[in-house]
Amino acid sequence: MPTYAIGDIQGCNPQLIALIDKIHAIAPDARLLFLGDLVNRGPESLQTLRMIRAMQQEGKAESVLGNHDLHLLAIAQGIHKPNKSDTIGEILDAPDGKELLDWLRHRPMALFEQDYLMTHAGVAPQWTARQTMALAHEVETALRSPDWPVFLREMYGNQPAKWDDGLQGMERLRCIVNALTRMRFCEADGTMEFSIKDAAGTVTPAGYMPWFDLPHRQTADVTVVFGHWSTLGLMMQPNVIGLDTGCLWGGKLTALCLEDRSLVQIACPQSAQHG
Repeated sequence: MPTYAIGDIQGCNPQLIALIDKIHAIAPDARLLFLGDLVNRGPESLQTLRMIRAMQQEGKAESVLGNHDLHLLAIAQGIHKPNKSDTIGEILDAPDGKELLDWLRHRPMALFEQDYLMTHAGVAPQWTARQTMALAHEVETALRSPDWPVFLREMYGNQPAKWDDGLQGMERLRCIVNALTRMRFCEADGTMEFSIKDAAGTVTPAGYMPWFDLPHRQTADVTVVFGHWSTLGLMMQPNVIGLDTGCLWGGKLTALCLEDRSLVQIACPQSAQHG
């Protein structure tokens, strides 16, 4: 069964349907792994969530959580106010909204298959692949517990910005979430930077570098596949692959076959504007 990793959808459901049709023309039994940010800012977040949930329940798909997915959960709990650009109200108002949100909070934070480590934004440079999966499980446990709203209430914030194995409690969980769902740039010592959002990978701010370029990154022995960074675009290197090709912004929606690294892409109309 071929397996395809798919970049950020953000509610662009017609393009997702077209991409899946194109994949199934090549591999009718393909399994799909989504890199998070299933919802928000695009026009059809509710339909997207319903379709991916149905595929996952049939054993045909799985998805990691992205920052927009966590944002939806926090808004649903009244922990965070919607932003002007949010397009998730239809999920909150839907008759099956509670079931969809419950399904969403039970999704993993990371996946590891065929020597590919998949997260939404990246991996802290201090972590090995094994440690990444263990730390992701700590966040998953918090999200799936009866006290999950308490976790969401303390999830927001940029500190601590650097991983330390001695971190405990909510500081530890927040640092894990930020690395897996928000990170783009780091300082040389692995300190994460969160204020720079739109710079392309070829325009690195002084004093920083993309997280995957740190010379002592501990996941260099596997291939990390991530989304989140639309201005970076498609990036394919031997041990790091970026698949957010800006579907929402008028780019493409991209799928990567893990077995042979072939690509399937769909051109997308612009659904939102940066900023």
